[in-house]
Amino acid sequence: MKVFAISDLHLSVNNPKPMDIFGPVWQGYLDKIFEDWKQKVSEEDVVLLCGDLSWAMNIEQVKEDFKLLENLPGKKILIRGNHDYWWKSISAVRNILPKNFFAIQNDSVKFNNIVFCGTRGWTVPDKNIILSDEDLKIYKREIIRLDLTLSSANKIRETGDKLICLMHFPPINFLRQDNEISSLFQKYNVDAVVYGHLHGVKKIDLNFLKENTYYYLTSCDIVSNKLVQIL
Repeated sequence: MKVFAISDLHLSVNNPKPMDIFGPVWQGYLDKIFEDWKQKVSEEDVVLLCGDLSWAMNIEQVKEDFKLLENLPGKKILIRGNHDYWWKSISAVRNILPKNFFAIQNDSVKFNNIVFCGTRGWTVPDKNIILSDEDLKIYKREIIRLDLTLSSANKIRETGDKLICLMHFPPINFLRQDNEISSLFQKYNVDAVVYGHLHGVKKIDLNFLKENTYYYLTSCDIVSNKLVQIL
């Protein structure tokens, strides 16, 4: 079983928002992603979708976006992004998920010897980023949710299992400084963290190792609209 990841697909069947206004990398991007997906992924594999899946505003609208993905091979695991306004409650999301889709919120799933968990995250504060009271409140809440999902994963993890955590927001700043989030990754011995949210970022290391945890940035425009193999 292989594990791939990609994020920020921004699907918009019922709520059209052309993405090519953001540059040539977005022209025909979905066709490129789907072609690459079909070439790489088998039914036994897993694809991680790290947020901002759809521009839909409600659960009914997003159903058509899921139809674009449901016939693609592999199991699909998803978390919420900051633009996933259709994601109001985890029960409502799970009620409309097609076969072989798995949504994570405060919990985890396991396939073979790999455990998957995740949460949206939020902007990480540092000396250059001072959060508003509201943003700080959301950030603190996401720390709690991250601990919940990692704790859930730890309960089903067995000796030798790999642990992969999905996030939407970058869990660490460009200087790779320790923070509350990276400390939790160390506490729970997370093998890999996959995230998105960033767009148009150039001249940075997309994949790096920190404290025995691999970090992967998988925003589709940054990875040339190709799935990134994690394991």
